[in-house]
Amino acid sequence: MIEDRLSFPHPGYATVPMRLLQLLIALLFIAAGVVVGWLNPQSMTLDFYFRHVEIGVGVAMLLAVLAGALLGGLAVTAGVVWPLRRRLRRAERDAALKSAAALASTPPSSP
Repeated sequence: MIEDRLSFPHPGYATVPMRLLQLLIALLFIAAGVVVGWLNPQSMTLDFYFRHVEIGVGVAMLLAVLAGALLGGLAVTAGVVWPLRRRLRRAERDAALKSAAALASTPPSSP
């Protein structure tokens, strides 16, 4: 059908170049993290009120960026993904009810 040809992205659409791009971006960020850690060898003390931890500045920055990425991902999931999944389940349930009602309302065919 024409809808199958128009669906975007279709199966297999640019998966290899996209994975390569993702790998290159990940390697770029790993290299940036190594450089930041190498350029900031000083240590610092993190105070958690009940405990003090001595870590390097580069490690602290890396942990802060990782925590921000995780919190940002959680915010996107809570604000976008969960509501869309809820709407999809509701639409699938409504479609199933409509198709069941349509089947129930059709008279049986006589042979």
